[in-house]
Amino acid sequence: MSTKKAQADNITMSSGGLYSLATLGAKDVIDKATPIVLAALATVPQPSQNGNWCFSDMGCADGGTSLDLWRAVVQSIRAGGNNDIQIVYADQVFNDFNALAKILHGHTVFDSYLPGSSDVHVLQSASSFYQPILPKQSLHLGFSATAMHWLSEMPCNISNHIHMVGATGHEKEAFATQAALDWHSILLHRSRELVSGGKLVLVNFCIDEKGHHLGNTGGVNMFDNFNKNWQTFLEQGTITEEEYKSMTLPQYYNNVEEFSNPLTDTESEAYRAGLRLDSIQTEIVPCPFAAAFQKHGDAAKFAKAYIPTIRSWNESVFKGALSDTRSAAEKDELIEAYYSLYEQQVRENPEGHGMGYVHAYMTVSKV
Repeated sequence: MSTKKAQADNITMSSGGLYSLATLGAKDVIDKATPIVLAALATVPQPSQNGNWCFSDMGCADGGTSLDLWRAVVQSIRAGGNNDIQIVYADQVFNDFNALAKILHGHTVFDSYLPGSSDVHVLQSASSFYQPILPKQSLHLGFSATAMHWLSEMPCNISNHIHMVGATGHEKEAFATQAALDWHSILLHRSRELVSGGKLVLVNFCIDEKGHHLGNTGGVNMFDNFNKNWQTFLEQGTITEEEYKSMTLPQYYNNVEEFSNPLTDTESEAYRAGLRLDSIQTEIVPCPFAAAFQKHGDAAKFAKAYIPTIRSWNESVFKGALSDTRSAAEKDELIEAYYSLYEQQVRENPEGHGMGYVHAYMTVSKV
């Protein structure tokens, strides 16, 4: 396995349902998308009397953050008919599908829409959105939130930062090229799966018109702080140069133009395959932990609540970057020291910290 691919394989969200418990902001993002999904659904041609609705939740993680969205979809369909409903939850092979099954079937603290729902069938797929997920012309509406910024493979390591928002020159260009290839692949697979008149509602991290991105909406720049702390570990000799470079997160944040181009350029494969951009707008959803801190004013409480949400999506990459010559216990100790440092920084100087979510909300049609 190549180093590039191995790095991408380190991408996993916190398991056992901890992802949805920690990422309250990700649920806020999906809740904001729910009216957009229902509006799109209202325009999708209904299946025949004996046909079934087919939906997909791509990059679903443990499924907890989107329960209310799919509850609203099921309720909307039940108000207009009795067709069976199939929802296919898809993510990459290292996803915690056991947690997903428990959450969906009501065996956790989450309030699932599935128990008691008649004629609603949920399936799990370990085919990521970079691959075909469903049969041709079977998908009525596909949904994805806060997932498609993860690249299918690492284009290169970044020499002086851990994220593409801090990259420059040929390194930044390599990330942009890989992201364009991935976006193209995602769109072409979905174009084959969608029925005529079907819809996609895609809610993706982006860099907005003012240069804002996740964790950079004013105050402390989260990714710069990640990088500064790892550089401190490097300067102290706690990690090696090779380990530092391997901390690079395999992510890219498109801007509106990059998202839109394949859907508006009449010569692009996605456009020729029938995909059209109905709408796109950028939105900032505030960090719920920072917002709560403004009310309770307890810096220690804020720090303790905030760190798990940033840890939930990057710990696997950071830990995977540590050399295999280290013991498992040594890796655990180092990772704990890293997040403890971050928590200490937030506790001692809480103002400006927070992970505000910056997304592009897109609706796409298959004509």
